[in-house]
Amino acid sequence: MIRTLAALASLAASAAAPAGAQFPSGTPASDPGAFVLAIIDVETTGLEPGHHEMIDLGAIYTDLEGAELGRFFVRIHPDHPERAGEIARSINGYDEARWQALGAVDRAQAASAFLAFHQEMTGGRTAIFTAYNAYFDRAFLDVFLKDTGHDGFRALFTYFLLDLPSMAYGAGVEDLANASVAARLGLPAETDDPLEHTGLSGVEWNLALYRALRERVQAEGDGG
Repeated sequence: MIRTLAALASLAASAAAPAGAQFPSGTPASDPGAFVLAIIDVETTGLEPGHHEMIDLGAIYTDLEGAELGRFFVRIHPDHPERAGEIARSINGYDEARWQALGAVDRAQAASAFLAFHQEMTGGRTAIFTAYNAYFDRAFLDVFLKDTGHDGFRALFTYFLLDLPSMAYGAGVEDLANASVAARLGLPAETDDPLEHTGLSGVEWNLALYRALRERVQAEGDGG
């Protein structure tokens, strides 16, 4: 179920500020119930955090086995739509009028809603940031949170992150590009239709990849 902005706004009003991220005292192996995966994907107006901006944010939080706990999606009005590059627009379908029609909100509303979702999903557990383009998504999310008056990435997530192409590479899928990785694992590629390509489509694909990689490693461990 995707959390609605109205429901999250109510939660945000009573939410305490998140504590700064720390190195966890346990590990996912020793205390799996103390961790959640925060699978994140963002779409942007370009490639440079701090100049270009997020125009949507998708998230699915799961346990370490990949069982979904909840999902979040929001479209965001950037402060500088004139900076949106044509390549970015061709990938994610960003258009000011279209975003207005699709119910995009301002950056402050989006940040508050995401923080409320994060608090609800973690419930005091340690969140491990998980993404396909992990450093890209991390950088944009960090700037977005700080620009909207909040603590940044490190206040929400543990120091370590899961970079899905690296996980695939370690599992013997040495392709890097997501369409090639998908083909090797028997998964459909993420949509490249700009009208359908969103942060939510990205995290749905990322979760499918995470599950497929776990199955692959477990099968090899069982001698399959």
